[in-house]
Amino acid sequence: MSSAPTNSLTRRMADFAINLKYSDIPAVSLKEAKRFLLDSVGCALAAVPNSDMAAMYRFIDKQGGTPEATLIGSGARTNAGNAALMNSLLVRALDYNDIYWEQDPSHPSDIIFGALSPAEAEHKDGKEALVAIMIAYELELRWCLACFPGVREVGWHHATLTQFVSPFVAGRIYGLDTDQMVAAAGISGSSHFTLGGVVAGALTNMKNTADPLATQAGVLAAQMAREGYGGPVEVIEGKEGFQHVIHNVELKPEILLEGLGEKFMITDCGYKAFPTEALTHQPMSAVLNVMQKNGLVAEDLAKIHIQTTARGADILSDASKYDPQTKETADHSLPYCLAAVAADGGVYPNSFEQEKLFDPRIRALLGKIEVVANDEIDAMFPGTKRAIATITTNDGREFSETVDHAKGSPENPLSDEELIAKFRANSEAVIDTARQDEIIEATWGFEGIADLQDYMKLLVTK
Repeated sequence: MSSAPTNSLTRRMADFAINLKYSDIPAVSLKEAKRFLLDSVGCALAAVPNSDMAAMYRFIDKQGGTPEATLIGSGARTNAGNAALMNSLLVRALDYNDIYWEQDPSHPSDIIFGALSPAEAEHKDGKEALVAIMIAYELELRWCLACFPGVREVGWHHATLTQFVSPFVAGRIYGLDTDQMVAAAGISGSSHFTLGGVVAGALTNMKNTADPLATQAGVLAAQMAREGYGGPVEVIEGKEGFQHVIHNVELKPEILLEGLGEKFMITDCGYKAFPTEALTHQPMSAVLNVMQKNGLVAEDLAKIHIQTTARGADILSDASKYDPQTKETADHSLPYCLAAVAADGGVYPNSFEQEKLFDPRIRALLGKIEVVANDEIDAMFPGTKRAIATITTNDGREFSETVDHAKGSPENPLSDEELIAKFRANSEAVIDTARQDEIIEATWGFEGIADLQDYMKLLVTK
């Protein structure tokens, strides 16, 4: 197996992943990792009954595999790679899990089961699993800061970044040495570049599946490297590596390495108060504020005018988004989300059920919504994600609201009580209150779990 140069980016990230100790991590960061874990398993449990998840459960079952890791919901056991895919997809399925958006967007919790499924298979304890979760967040968040413009801005999906993170997460659980870790990064990082088209136009199941596939890729790469399989040792900066192939992006390597193991960034990541695409949250919050402050209902409205980013006016508000036919399109449709907020006072997981998509009160509002790009707002992005909502009523009154920080962001955080309420609302359809209590207690005390298999048993709904 080839060795990477000692100063290569991959090797230095491998050193971080191998050497990070539980005792190195500040208590506030460990608490945040447990909060994200609770949020993620709640999102996963909410997705268990969905028809698209039923299709993926069937697919995973047909793959077979060594019964070493548990699937959330069904309780079926399969190999760690397939379990990581299924469980990560459940976390991602409702677009309700965490969000970090700087130069690039990402959902670092998509990688959590790139740690936990292998950890269950290897009978690791909660402390080691928390370390692996921290590796996921610290590396993913730095990748979101390091490319100018972000890879999403030039047409690549953020799973392109996850492929460089997931092998370090799984590799830590599998106890890889430095050369093996570098090989795993090379294997995964040379095989899972993802086109941004999975989130453009009329959307499909791949909108939710792209990042879980990149998480699974890291698990498989770590398993291959453990057996002595090699991969490119400089997959980022080497010949025809990331840095040279994506010509219209400048990677700033120092950002990938800055503060690794010393400055922990997990508390900079945000939660979602709505199960929708991240850039819908500020406009939705603004409309909701206007409706609530002024006692308005859907039937009062003549027009909803939104000023937002160019992306919000284009990708989230193209023609297909004014007539969404599927959940995947609707939860990335700014007009639909705005109409649902105005009609129902919020957007919830059941807002995207097939019957709800054609609710006459929501459909009546779609033609009253106008979304325009504002150059001044675009200039603030991504540091500030402003939205301005102006609502005109049938009797000629006009109300306006500006929102910069959506609920759940670090600037407008969810309290523990609000996070628990979200978890309970997400999970109540598939588990009872007593099981909810068990999961909450086990997650807050996650460092005390002796074997991850015990925790995964709590996430079985049948």
